[in-house]
Amino acid sequence: MRSSIILLCLLAAATQVRAEVQLLTSIKPLQLIAAAVQGDTGKPDVLLPPGASPHHYALRPSDIRRLREADLLYWIGPDLENFLGKPLEGRSGTSLAVQSLPGLSLRHYGDEHEHEHEHEHEHEHEHEHNDDHPHDDDVKQDHDHDHDHRPGSLDAHLWLQPANARVIAQRIASDLASLDPDHAQRYRDNAKAFSARLDSLERDLRGRLASLAGKPYFVFHDTYGYFESAYGLAHAGVFSISADVQPGARHVAQMRERLKQAGPSCVFSEPPLQPRLAQTLSAGLPVKLAELDALGAAIPVSTNGYEQLLESLAGALESCLR
Repeated sequence: MRSSIILLCLLAAATQVRAEVQLLTSIKPLQLIAAAVQGDTGKPDVLLPPGASPHHYALRPSDIRRLREADLLYWIGPDLENFLGKPLEGRSGTSLAVQSLPGLSLRHYGDEHEHEHEHEHEHEHEHEHNDDHPHDDDVKQDHDHDHDHRPGSLDAHLWLQPANARVIAQRIASDLASLDPDHAQRYRDNAKAFSARLDSLERDLRGRLASLAGKPYFVFHDTYGYFESAYGLAHAGVFSISADVQPGARHVAQMRERLKQAGPSCVFSEPPLQPRLAQTLSAGLPVKLAELDALGAAIPVSTNGYEQLLESLAGALESCLR
């Protein structure tokens, strides 16, 4: 009798272990959104280690194994992690490129204003422009994904728009509820609470960042358009210098001239490395050097992690521009 009870307990424990959904995301910001939805029912995993570029990453055998074993996998899509396309072809579990979700607010490089469309509309627009437009001199190529910053191509840093994070969280809650119906209501409640916290945070950040509108700052990588459009900010220029190729003297002179004309300003690089060029450009000018981390490498994975990511960007902008 006692052995039967022990066996039943072991079977119940094994069932519980199996019931925990194995959720994997490509990048840290998606992991933070997923953590808000999963709550205490499980902890989402992330594919890319801190400091790795989502634009190009060499998958290790252990990464391939995690891709195969995950019940749910979320990535931005081929406009960001193009190294994932082929490895995902053999997956049996659900894989979602979140850039394909309906209801997202999407931006394209070269757009003067953000346009909100259903994804199908945006996807057509993207294909109209991706291959046909030559590089504009004003839109500098980035070494990680040279073709992606052409006018008309999708800006894939879509997680920096809180409205998009809500859409992604709702989809994750729906997928988790399907795989783990015992906790379905908890996932929906978590997504609803996440949305409510973002409402409050957005009001706070709009108030805090309003005084920074019009203050000049420069970035090395055109990453922050979604965040800027949400809070009324705009960078004065993008340097987007390749880490592998040093710019010519003429290009450096042009960029220094732009910094001179801007007067007191900030130049933001992205961790883990500050481009050597930042020091050269700013030498002798009233320019402060600082960092913006769109991937949130230092943010702990928790239910509030995504809000902390937005807070950290706002804090970095405030502390430098004020």
